[in-house]
Amino acid sequence: MPETEININQAEQERIHVLTFHENAILARFVASRRKYLVAKRAVDIAVSMILLIVLTCFLPILALIIKLDSPGPVFFKQRRMGLNGKIFWCFKFRTMYVNENADERPAEENDTRVTGFGKWLRRTKIDELPQLLNVMLGTMSLVGPRPHMLSDCDRFSFVISSYKFRTLVKPGITGLAQVKGYRGPAMDYESIWNRYYYDAVYIRKANAVLDLKILFYTIGIVFRFPRRLVVSGP
Repeated sequence: MPETEININQAEQERIHVLTFHENAILARFVASRRKYLVAKRAVDIAVSMILLIVLTCFLPILALIIKLDSPGPVFFKQRRMGLNGKIFWCFKFRTMYVNENADERPAEENDTRVTGFGKWLRRTKIDELPQLLNVMLGTMSLVGPRPHMLSDCDRFSFVISSYKFRTLVKPGITGLAQVKGYRGPAMDYESIWNRYYYDAVYIRKANAVLDLKILFYTIGIVFRFPRRLVVSGP
């Protein structure tokens, strides 16, 4: 099946702006109308997260020991994030930083001195995100969806794009379209904020089982350093 890469241009940006400013209610009903897809997605979320959590349990004592030996503090880090329909939830991760007072306000930066030695490896391999499988089991997250931001980032991004909370129309995910498109890590300027928002909006419009599988497939490729470009078919 032929596929067309999505290119960001001015016309498309204006179309997305119109979509988010004037059709939120329509899109909300559209998302709700995909009941079969959402039910199937939830079933897959539960099955996959349960299997992976069982596997993770086997390695948890080893990871916990290394984290504790690497630096003082808890094994897990939890942080309030914005979820479905703007509801706040606790998001879980393996702790990758030294305990510090700015963890909830200041996102990690490149060569951040707060990141521990073992934390660098956890971040590079994305293993630090695995405890979010518990969030998936609890129903506050999905395997695929827009990434949940810390509350300070949500406020900051909303100043740049006033309709930014539009992305909370669906559950946040461990991975998402913006991430496989390369928009990961700190968002420090307008372009990076806009591009993440753009692909989150595209995902909400096009969310379906095939796209979710593609995103999961390309996420695995990113983790194991098999870079490929994800394209999204259709207009």
